Amino acid sequence: MAEVTAAIHGDQEGGWRWAPAWILTYVALWPAPGYAEAVLVLGALAAIFKLVVSRFRGGAQLLSNQAWALTSVLFCAYWVPELVSVIDSIDRAHSFAQTAEDLRYLPFVWLAASAVASPRGRRVTFTGLAVIVGVWTLDALVQAITGTSPLFFGIDSIKQAISHHPMCTSAEVAAADRLSGVLGPCNLKFGQVLASMSPFALYAAGRRFHASGWLVAAAMIGLVLLLAGSRASWITFAVVLVLSGWGLLGWKRLLGVFAFGAIAMAVMTATVPQVRERMYRTTHALTADGTGVDSALSGRGRIWGAALCMAREHPLNGVGARGFREAFPACDPDPSQPPAWGSGPALHAHQIVLEILSETGGIGLLLWLSGVALAWRAWRFADEAAREDARPAMLALAATVFPFNTHLAFYSTFWGGLTLLLAALYAGSLLSRDVRGAAVAR
Repeated sequence: MAEVTAAIHGDQEGGWRWAPAWILTYVALWPAPGYAEAVLVLGALAAIFKLVVSRFRGGAQLLSNQAWALTSVLFCAYWVPELVSVIDSIDRAHSFAQTAEDLRYLPFVWLAASAVASPRGRRVTFTGLAVIVGVWTLDALVQAITGTSPLFFGIDSIKQAISHHPMCTSAEVAAADRLSGVLGPCNLKFGQVLASMSPFALYAAGRRFHASGWLVAAAMIGLVLLLAGSRASWITFAVVLVLSGWGLLGWKRLLGVFAFGAIAMAVMTATVPQVRERMYRTTHALTADGTGVDSALSGRGRIWGAALCMAREHPLNGVGARGFREAFPACDPDPSQPPAWGSGPALHAHQIVLEILSETGGIGLLLWLSGVALAWRAWRFADEAAREDARPAMLALAATVFPFNTHLAFYSTFWGGLTLLLAALYAGSLLSRDVRGAAVAR
């Protein structure tokens, strides 16, 4: 009976023992987005219910005061720009609905932060995330050899048994031009997801097996990312390798890692059609004209031109969160030409700074930068032990929002949830209940 009570109301260390399992379930269900979203919402509702029933008197058992403050500030840096953008949004009803819906992320970040606010919670959560990344990597390697992802095949079989419909249509399967992994050929985000979550696997491998473990994990994940074909994921993973490998390997051996990666990329460019196509397209950027650069960027040059137009036309609060597609036709710099991405308008800016500027304006960008500044300030004033606790989450968050890259839509349900999860894990682990002298408001 005592075990059940502790699980519901909090363990002897404080917090909710079920929070790490909830986080891991949410991440493991990303291949089935509807179920993952349901887990997110149910966890957020459970957190709100528990806090309301206790009248927030158990707050100190969940998070330190500093962690409460930082998680709330990071949520506001994400959400308040949405709210401000509603005022004169291109599609006010849609923007308002999106903004109201995203309020669910506030209890979500509190609960996610509480999952890593104790030594036990951090150990379970970060180890579990490392295992998930490892399993997804092995599954993708099997797909590279056999042509089928066992995990996605299992998920698809369950879906067909329940609904008599597959996860992906035959057209989507035929159109897939890269390794899709557990997410499947109709959701080609696997490269970006794996790259963003890779610090948890690299950190676990390095901590348990030292440099040799880190090198093996980096090689396996790097091979999968090359086959997954997303150039954005290559940049993200390069950032992860630099930030995680510098202290463990030193700069000389780290340069050796990148040299080995360059050789592997050259070999795969010569032997793997998907990698060859990506590299060939990238070389178009060397041409002098704008058409070549836009081709190298898969049409993103045209999208970025439209985003800058939106920022000029709506400098204060943008066109509204998720209003990019409605505003695109009026700002399309080359409307007479068919787009490189196929039919229809572009859905988002594909770059974090331009997405914020175009959809939430200068006010939104200032609020995002305020969140970044406070997150950095918390890291700067934390002691070394606290930084070590938060290092994998910090690496994952920093690589995901690295501005010199292309990105998925941060105001979409999937990528917004992933980004806020990483922010919560960072704040909760850096400013945990056993925090040693760190303070945001110092």
